[in-house]
Amino acid sequence: MDKNKSEMNRREFLRRLGIGAGSAVAMMAMEPLSMLAKDGKVAQSSTPANRMTYRVQHGSGEQISLLGFGMMRLPNDQEEVNRLVDYAIAHGVNYFDTAPMYMGGQSEVLTGNALSRHPRDKFFVATKMSNQNRRSWSFDDSRRMYETSLERLKVDHIDYYLLHSIGGGMESLKGRFLDNGILDFLLKEREAGRIKHLGFSYHGDVRDFDWLLDRQEEYHWDFVQIQMNFLDWRHASMRGGRRTDADAEYLYGKCEKTGVQCVVMEPLRGGAFGRMAKELSDQLLAVRPNDSTARWAFRWVGSYPNILTTLSGMNRMDHLEENVETFSPLENCTEAENKLLAEIADQMSGFPTIPCTTCAYCMPCPYGVDIPGNFAYYNEAVNEKILPLPDSSAADFAQRKQQFIDGLRKALPDEKQWARACQDCGECLSKCPQQIRIPNQMARIVETLRKR
Repeated sequence: MDKNKSEMNRREFLRRLGIGAGSAVAMMAMEPLSMLAKDGKVAQSSTPANRMTYRVQHGSGEQISLLGFGMMRLPNDQEEVNRLVDYAIAHGVNYFDTAPMYMGGQSEVLTGNALSRHPRDKFFVATKMSNQNRRSWSFDDSRRMYETSLERLKVDHIDYYLLHSIGGGMESLKGRFLDNGILDFLLKEREAGRIKHLGFSYHGDVRDFDWLLDRQEEYHWDFVQIQMNFLDWRHASMRGGRRTDADAEYLYGKCEKTGVQCVVMEPLRGGAFGRMAKELSDQLLAVRPNDSTARWAFRWVGSYPNILTTLSGMNRMDHLEENVETFSPLENCTEAENKLLAEIADQMSGFPTIPCTTCAYCMPCPYGVDIPGNFAYYNEAVNEKILPLPDSSAADFAQRKQQFIDGLRKALPDEKQWARACQDCGECLSKCPQQIRIPNQMARIVETLRKR
């Protein structure tokens, strides 16, 4: 029998076997960690096993924590990162997601230092081919990025490797991964075992997403990372005035039909749910008085069976502790709760907020504008009913305008960072994963300031 055909049959058999098991929630006991041994490694303790919820990776049978640790916004303090990672692993979190572009590469360094203190079988690490810059599209530069990730993470294999942020159109897809031969190289790295699972993360043009998944028989994607939350489920197709044709419901559905598991990013929509208008969050509190909006959002995502893990950027211990509690074990949303969240999403879609998740991919601005800072404050003003401002003829217009300006000055003390410094250069447009027309939205804020 042809060797390639035999390997394909074996892979397909394992994949089909995994699909049956992957939809079930697995509960796996892992011992928490206590103290550093003399060699600097974290020693095991005999304290009681955790109650983390796990999902089974198709094909391999690996148990992946349904809560994944997103390492994009880590504190730039190795001891603090070690403390967070130690707590996460001690309580059953075993999936850690980073990328070369996070913190200018420092995220991979901090992550590698923290994880290398633990036994290799206690964690799965994910990183990415972040060659978005056209200058890094060559095979040599892309391969160097991959090899640098291995060095920074201090591992001899990467568990989950992603083509980072596809969705910029077919020219970008071909230039970054196909024409330069880097995807063929990564497929060979998977065959050699230096990459255990290969996938991609999606932002933007749904044609790229469809093109890759429609070639599943050729590429055998092990997972796909998508933005999914109860608002984007049916209200993601209009972002920043630009149509993406890709609600999360469509993305999830296509992955499920293709037999590819989903890794979820932005389950809290960049923290937007924590800043939800009070009239909406009160509806959730009336049902579950002790639950934060974050817990609602995590429970909603985790209720879907084809989700392998749900990423949360946890740079504070109190957030980590609450999230661990939410997933230990996860309580699925009821039908009535799902209906309530859908109604709240319908209401949220009518608020004139800017769909920024404060990822800061757009930064730095060549003119010094704090893009995510301006958007975050504008959205806060909308939710607090400072915006939309009334007509200039309204009796309280001057008072509200001054309230908006005072709040902006408090959020961004340096006025050189305000939206009015935007020169509409377009440098940020190709970088935004939400496809926000950033200069247009900056003009929207400037217009608010100019109203008389």
